[in-house]
Amino acid sequence: MEHHQPLDRVARIQADWRLERPDVDVSPQGVIGRLHRLANLLTEELCLVYGRYGLSEGEFDVLCALRRAGEPYERAPGELAAHTMVTTGAMTKRINRLERAGLVTRRRSDDDQRGRIVALTAPGRELIDRAFTDHMHNERHLLDLLTPGDAETLESLLTTWLSRMEHPRPADSE
Repeated sequence: MEHHQPLDRVARIQADWRLERPDVDVSPQGVIGRLHRLANLLTEELCLVYGRYGLSEGEFDVLCALRRAGEPYERAPGELAAHTMVTTGAMTKRINRLERAGLVTRRRSDDDQRGRIVALTAPGRELIDRAFTDHMHNERHLLDLLTPGDAETLESLLTTWLSRMEHPRPADSE
């Protein structure tokens, strides 16, 4: 006996489009639509943990980038943008908020007096260490919804796809 899962939101949308536009191949929605929906659901789950520590997703990312820098836990703002998913335009706002909360400090660069250095404070390090531990437990819980083999396969597929998106090969000129 076959067990059919009920149609998910993406499958229902595809079915509607197949009726309305049978001339268009809607099969890409099966992957892209589900990835988009999954990304939104994962973000909601991840943000619950960040929120427990009074952090936004971007602020968590900035504190992690500083913590990963190693002793003395500091980076220039441009370097922070390169090591996070936060755009340079949004970086100043996040650093200002983290500085007001006492989690980071800013000082002039020793090398370039016009440049700035952002450093993790002791309370910032303590907070991000606790938040990161909870974040990893949360990610483990979310990933455990898959079998270890499925998670490994998915990671491999996503790694390949992301690499091809980030580093497209020039089209063959033949």
